[in-house]
Amino acid sequence: MMPALAPGENCDMNLLLWRHAEAADGLPDHTRPLTARGLEQARRMAHWIEAHRPKDLRVLASPSLRTRQTASALTDDFRIVAGLGPDGSVADLLAASGWPDASGATLVIGHQPALGRLAALLLSGTEADWTIKKGALWWFTNRVREGETQTVLRAAIPSDLL
Repeated sequence: MMPALAPGENCDMNLLLWRHAEAADGLPDHTRPLTARGLEQARRMAHWIEAHRPKDLRVLASPSLRTRQTASALTDDFRIVAGLGPDGSVADLLAASGWPDASGATLVIGHQPALGRLAALLLSGTEADWTIKKGALWWFTNRVREGETQTVLRAAIPSDLL
């Protein structure tokens, strides 16, 4: 369980985790571009996000080319955060997003295994190797019930369903 918020503290954070779309194989890892399929995955998910996004969405992306291309399908107004790279950790994702204490909405575009581990932590209270498929979006929010902060999964959408 996440720690309880004090009475009156904001519990209106939306955290959207978007795994980069399909990228070409090869090295160096940071310069792998999206494939034609990946560009289409990113376009479809960006369209869905645009239709459903919270107001004032802050977008953060890994410095890798594939995450920047994924972000660009939605907006050119995103911030590169080094800690969101392929070697990033759950702690890096939490620090960048401000979960659960920030207000508003943050979209993090990143990589496995950190995204899956964060999803596991948010929903089960323990990091585990959960899979988030390429191009998929998981959307979390939080709320207070009986004095405890709870995580709510609003959506988990693989790109092939769009």
